[in-house]
Amino acid sequence: MTTEITPARLYIDGRWHDGAGEPIVTVAPATGAVVTESPSADDGQVTAALDAARRAFDGGEWSRVDPAGRGRLLHRLADLLQENRDRLVHLAATELGTAVSVGAGLHVDLPAKFFRWFADAAVRGPRDGYEEPMPLDHDPITTSGVLVREPVGVVAAIVAYNVPVMMSAYKLGGALAAGCSTVLVTSPKSVLLTRAFVELVEQAGFPAGAVNYVFGPPAVTAAVAGSPKIDMATFTGSPAVGTRILELAAPNLTKTVLELGGKSPNVLLPGTDLAKAVGPSALRFTRNSGQACGATTRTLVPRADVDEYVALSREFLGTLPVGDPFDPATVIGPLSSAEHSANVQGYLERAVDGGAAIPVGGTRPAHLADGFFLEATLVTEVSNSDEIAQDELFAPVGAIIPYDDVEDAVRIANDVRFALNANVWGPTTEAIAFARRVRSGTVTINGGGGMRADAPWGGPGASGIGREGGEEGFREFFEVKHLQWPL
Repeated sequence: MTTEITPARLYIDGRWHDGAGEPIVTVAPATGAVVTESPSADDGQVTAALDAARRAFDGGEWSRVDPAGRGRLLHRLADLLQENRDRLVHLAATELGTAVSVGAGLHVDLPAKFFRWFADAAVRGPRDGYEEPMPLDHDPITTSGVLVREPVGVVAAIVAYNVPVMMSAYKLGGALAAGCSTVLVTSPKSVLLTRAFVELVEQAGFPAGAVNYVFGPPAVTAAVAGSPKIDMATFTGSPAVGTRILELAAPNLTKTVLELGGKSPNVLLPGTDLAKAVGPSALRFTRNSGQACGATTRTLVPRADVDEYVALSREFLGTLPVGDPFDPATVIGPLSSAEHSANVQGYLERAVDGGAAIPVGGTRPAHLADGFFLEATLVTEVSNSDEIAQDELFAPVGAIIPYDDVEDAVRIANDVRFALNANVWGPTTEAIAFARRVRSGTVTINGGGGMRADAPWGGPGASGIGREGGEEGFREFFEVKHLQWPL
């Protein structure tokens, strides 16, 4: 199908507005050509979005929608996502370079799944309910009480470019289910896809001010995150920007939830069937061109098995088609921008200068003259302390790191500032025992399964603060009030 590409617009207080700020230029990653320009928000429009969210929460129509009504609206939004599948996938391929072979899953099916979970959560309430009776207390007198869980207020939802609809499902899904109002801020790289998503929010029937959408240069994000008009900021992106969000939120003591980077280990325990593990392991760091915070990019292999595993990986990675994201056969599309591509190439060059080897990939495919492409790449002969094994590249690049024994593997797996995700291959009992020793918000065993809507996502260390998704993520959007009275 073809989709008409029009500039993104702002959505403030239930109305669409042309931006009055500097233009955001959208460049197609697959071709390097300019797609369109979208005027961003100026200071006054950012203020208007914040004020609209404030009014909606503090007594507007949205504040009077009950849990059942919130659930119905979220289910309707999930329906609309699936009804508009083709358009969203086309926009993602155009603007983000997402291969259509994975676009529906990343930008439609998973977000719809998460919105439906939050829709049901809105009706039943957070764990322990919207109100939780407390036992009688007799010191110094007999009293009764209840814990009341109330929406935190106005939420700034700030999302990265790679999967903006999925991130919005985590952030807006939880916030709206709880009864919060929101200001959604997207990366300049994903303004078109996010506009299409917000159009569906409007069609679903959310009252004015419940969801507001602005975008622009870093100053727009800073104005929203640093505003005293918000009660919570939830951000997904790099640790550097996450640190800045904390700095902006600190003067107002604004609650923050941060889902930041990952440099996740993929551990092959001794005795693992290498042939069965190599394909799923490779796809875990090449899916969406490696532009995923949970990509398991450090593969830990018993030293005696390294040569065999590298040979198997070379063979498998060589079969992954790289190219036009609109071709259903394509597995790996382009990186997001020329700047990002150059940054990744810098990491690869420095690794080779430091003694690393690249047995497969490392360059632009010969048949692709335009766009920001990189072949599936494997880096070997590196130490876990090297920057390419410590920094998040956001690219289809995996590093092979040998280990001597299980204790060595535990040490290497945990020897990184990130702790977002991990995977362990091996006999189930042994793999679970190993997984319990890995410091990580999520650890899958032998590939695990799909992304669960009822499971939390996030991790300690430089991977962030708090959780998204599931009961733990839903509870982030509430304040707790204690009511107490004498009997």
